[in-house]
Amino acid sequence: MTTRPSVLIIDDEPANVRVLAEALQGAYDLRFATDGERALALVARHAVDLILLDVVMPGLDGFELLRRLKAEPATREIPVIFVTARDEIGEEERGFDAGAVDYITKPVSPAIVRARVRTHLELKRQRDLLEQRALIDGLTGIANRRRFDEEWLRRAARAYEHGLVLRLLLIDIDHFKDYNDHYGHGPGDDCLRRVAAALHAACGHPGDLTARYGGEEFVAILADAPDGDAAMHAQRLLAAVRDLDLPHARSGTSTRVSISIGAIERAPAGRDGRDLLESADRLLYEAKRGGRNRCVIAGADGAAVRVLQGEEPS
Repeated sequence: MTTRPSVLIIDDEPANVRVLAEALQGAYDLRFATDGERALALVARHAVDLILLDVVMPGLDGFELLRRLKAEPATREIPVIFVTARDEIGEEERGFDAGAVDYITKPVSPAIVRARVRTHLELKRQRDLLEQRALIDGLTGIANRRRFDEEWLRRAARAYEHGLVLRLLLIDIDHFKDYNDHYGHGPGDDCLRRVAAALHAACGHPGDLTARYGGEEFVAILADAPDGDAAMHAQRLLAAVRDLDLPHARSGTSTRVSISIGAIERAPAGRDGRDLLESADRLLYEAKRGGRNRCVIAGADGAAVRVLQGEEPS
């Protein structure tokens, strides 16, 4: 973690909150809530790394609050430590079944609080690191197909619900099999890495996602931003790969490595956005059939509205 971990303390008794806060003061970014509804509103607005949760509270008790946290994808992975009085210790099994990672008994020991919090934050850090690595393509270092699929489903569902436009670019390295056959698989892998890095750098907005889609295919989801125009980004991608100036003696399209792009920008027709993926695939085929080293873009009506021709390196 590059910044201090965020710990949320939830307890309806201010004295208990104060004791826990004093035990953790200085090491963490502390947030507080004195009831379940406020806690839910807080985690919806702010990222939280760990929660210390009182079991017995008016309104939403600890068990119901934990159930709601585990029901939401955005909060289900937050480790929750129950804080309970000794006469409530019989509820431990129920809490673990609900998804709590640990129990701390009242009256709390500051040293125990610090140790338990430190342990579970470290476990979360290691788990997050493993999950991040599982979403990275081992060869190119950018997002892999799994990462793209997860993010695409999330963005497509949101766009479908709110009628938002999505901007998707499907990208293929031209004549890559011929490149591998001529130069060998080592240089072929290096070509994939360099093209991936160029595409990733060209899609530089914080909300953009560039991923390896499979083999020599890549995909980019553009952020919903003022400069999110797909045509402009396609020009950037074509230029970024051209500027790598990688020789390709067997291309048949260019003297250097080039790419073809199928781009679509419209609202999805369903929650999974499958129609946009299929349209982008068809447009990529049109770009290849039209001579490669170009982008074919379709707008809201689904028809091909523009062809952007990539330039030959000077």
